Amino acid sequence: MRVIVGCMLLVLMALMVVAQKPEDATRKLWDTAFIGSATNKKSAHRRRGAYRVATPNVPVDNVVPDTVVGVTIWRLRPANRSDSGERLIVHDDDAVKEWMPERISANTRLVQGDRLRISVEAVRTGYLYVIDREQYADGTLGEPYLIFPTTRTSAGDNKVAVGRLLEIPAQDDSPPFFTMKKSRADHVAEVLSVLVTPEPLEGVQITDKAQKLTEAQLASWEKNWGGNVGRLEMTTQGQTWTKEEKDANTRALTASAPAPQLLFYRPSVKPTEPMFVKLRLNYRR
Repeated sequence: MRVIVGCMLLVLMALMVVAQKPEDATRKLWDTAFIGSATNKKSAHRRRGAYRVATPNVPVDNVVPDTVVGVTIWRLRPANRSDSGERLIVHDDDAVKEWMPERISANTRLVQGDRLRISVEAVRTGYLYVIDREQYADGTLGEPYLIFPTTRTSAGDNKVAVGRLLEIPAQDDSPPFFTMKKSRADHVAEVLSVLVTPEPLEGVQITDKAQKLTEAQLASWEKNWGGNVGRLEMTTQGQTWTKEEKDANTRALTASAPAPQLLFYRPSVKPTEPMFVKLRLNYRR
């Protein structure tokens, strides 16, 4: 009897896998439905949310879906009892604080003391690197620092894969957020460079802290992999952290999970080519 019941369960599980629609199981980021007909736009909005083209000079044609990189910037605020989203629990000086991560636009003006988190997603295998440098009022830039990966976050694991969401800092980091802080009076922005490469970057060692890079390294990467980058951005913002996104550190995202706030793309680029994208976080004047 046990053998018969076991066989029946196996058959049922197989039928469930077959019956599951591919789009329900496979995580995808690029879908030109949001720039197609009105019917397609409604369908895309129901599934993932509507996007607008933030870089109209970069065409959305001939984009290979596997090359797209998704980025979401989260700003933390104190949680309220009425909040319905997931909370980030932080232990600070023997006190427990609850923060509510909210999505913000790439154009949101930030102030000193703002607490931010970054989540990055790709739909291919590879490696993620994030570089930060300060920008000043005269347009000059500070020295570039590799802020991810470090051995303090996920033991230095910077591998990307379909459905894997990499959070910077990680939920178990202390603290699990960055605090915006000006280094001087004319410090006007943080310029983030996000790289997704098929192989680990040569000459970059993962250490326990942010490390300074050379201007030549960064210039070479941007020249080779950062040309003609376009950006799509969700038309809505302010959505709070969901359970699917919170649990993404232990399980893969599915097609029905919330999409990234920003999508970066390069037309006519192959999945085997690295992607280099830049994002500027501005301070409020």
